[in-house]
Amino acid sequence: MNDGHRNDSGSAPTLDRGTPDRILQRLDWQVIRRLDGLLQGDYRSLFYGFGVDFADLREYQPEDDIRYIDWNVTARLNTPYVRQYVEDREITAWFLLDLSPSMDFGGVENIKRAVLIDFVATIARLLTRHGNRVGAIFYGSRIERTIPARGGRIQVLRLVNDLLKQPHLPGAPFTNLALLLEGGQHAIKKRSLVFIVSDFISAPGWDRPLRLLNHRHEVMAVRLWDPREVELPDIGPMIMEDAETGEQLYVDTHDKKFRARFNQAARQREAELDAAFKRAGVDVLSLSTEEDLVRAIVRFAALRRQRRR
Repeated sequence: MNDGHRNDSGSAPTLDRGTPDRILQRLDWQVIRRLDGLLQGDYRSLFYGFGVDFADLREYQPEDDIRYIDWNVTARLNTPYVRQYVEDREITAWFLLDLSPSMDFGGVENIKRAVLIDFVATIARLLTRHGNRVGAIFYGSRIERTIPARGGRIQVLRLVNDLLKQPHLPGAPFTNLALLLEGGQHAIKKRSLVFIVSDFISAPGWDRPLRLLNHRHEVMAVRLWDPREVELPDIGPMIMEDAETGEQLYVDTHDKKFRARFNQAARQREAELDAAFKRAGVDVLSLSTEEDLVRAIVRFAALRRQRRR
């Protein structure tokens, strides 16, 4: 059974986060100002590799990123070659957003969808205030909407507004993230910075289109999760509902063996996700609904800075 349950009340929550303008003001004060101080303007550690155009080919060196290997040339010459890029002055970033039913799981304060909105608004604001462009693709049970990449604060407000208005699905066919990733491959023409924001609770088979997307773009996976999806609290009898299918199951959380099985299944899912991300070669930000967004982004920037050394 999928562990992407609904919130504690057992029904899809309403998302009352205020107006887009007030959300952006809150993030400017509570998140972006703190990031400015902690990162000290070093956003390259977070956005490294974006906005580049192909320049030349050269032989592979041991310290090169294997994602830039040109496999066609390598096969012809029987020697590994990598593509070299030159930086473009303008960054184009895309958000591939999972808005399927399991994203409505969480506590009273924060569901995964609310964290998604804060993350997207923050990163979009950081990018657009330096003259860059951002766009988005929304996925519910299919590709729901594509917002063309544009710049400016108005574009960020539009993203937030459309996210707030995006309907909460009461139940849908099981999420298939491959559709979102393949939609990104078709829609994003120029090499871009791509954020995939999802809980990655999905039908299998999405790792291959993720790998293909990463061959062409600079891709980062942002995996949203809630602590109760990993460790079940001991609160007695309860009804668990699968947000993806609507299936309900009566369980007794006093049962230590049941909680142990639940935890083991969660650890196995974590291991499978880690393996899929490694196969695709993408960096991953694991973001909990209870984690401070600033600390998570700073931690992610440090990870990327370390990997690029």
